[in-house]
Amino acid sequence: MTPIQRYDKAGTVYLVGSGPGALDLMTVRATRLIGEADVIVHDHLIADGVLDLVRSDAQKICVGKRTSNHTVPQDELNRLLVRLAREGKMVVRLKGGDPFIFGRGGEEIETLFECGIPFEVVPGVTAAAGCAAYAGIPLTHRDHAQTVSFATGHLKDGSVDLDWQALARPRQTSVFYMGIGGIKEICSQMMAHGLHGTHPAAVVQNGSTARQRVVTADLATLPARVAEAGITSPALIIVGTVVSLHKKLAWYDPVPEPEARNMLK
Repeated sequence: MTPIQRYDKAGTVYLVGSGPGALDLMTVRATRLIGEADVIVHDHLIADGVLDLVRSDAQKICVGKRTSNHTVPQDELNRLLVRLAREGKMVVRLKGGDPFIFGRGGEEIETLFECGIPFEVVPGVTAAAGCAAYAGIPLTHRDHAQTVSFATGHLKDGSVDLDWQALARPRQTSVFYMGIGGIKEICSQMMAHGLHGTHPAAVVQNGSTARQRVVTADLATLPARVAEAGITSPALIIVGTVVSLHKKLAWYDPVPEPEARNMLK
C-alpha cells in the first residue's frame, strides 16, 4: 500500500516533524496533517504557533520532555499511541525538528509495527540544518569542512561518553544536540582529543525563531561565554572552522511570529 493510499486514514499514526522552530519552515504535508488530525500528541519543542493550526475539536496531548523531567515515560507514550490508533483516530505524533534525528521516532514506530498499527513518517528540517542556516553558519564548506557529524549532548544514562576521536577530526563540523548542560565536558573532550583551544565554536539558542540568539567563541572560552549570556536550552553547539563565517554570512533578522503564521494562509 503506497503512502498516497494510506493518506489521512483513521487508525494511522503519523510521526510529523515540525522543523527547527519557525512555523513557515514546516512542510506542506506536515501542515495539512496537523490540520486534519483527530489527536495531536506533541512535545514541548515544536514550532511556535503550530497548535493554532489544529482543528478546534481535536484533542491535544502534551507528552513533552525537558531535561531530567519526562512528562510521560517513553514506554507509556508508546502505549498511548497504540491505544489512540486502536480507537480509530487519526493521530499526529508531533515532534520538533525531524522525527528520526534524536527524536525517538524509531523507538515509537517499532512499537507501532509490533502492534500492527499503520504509521507514516513525515520528515522535518532538523535543528542542526535549520539553526545553522539561520545563524549564517554553513555546516559544510569546501574551504572548511568536508564532513559533518551530529551527536547527542547526553546519552540515555545521563553521561556524555561519545566517540570523541571521531567528533574531533579536523576539517569537520560537529553539532551537538541537547548539550548545554554538558558544554564544559564537550569542549574539554574536543580539546583533549586533538582540537586546539582556539578552534571556533558556537551556540545557537531558539534557532530560526524571533528569539534566536547566537554566541560565537572558541572551545576554550565557549562555556564561560554561554554562562555569561544566560543561554539555556533549547540550543545547539556547533564546533568547526565554519563558525568563523558567521559574522560575514549572518543574514537573519527575526520575523515576528504573527507574520510567519500569515505566510501559511
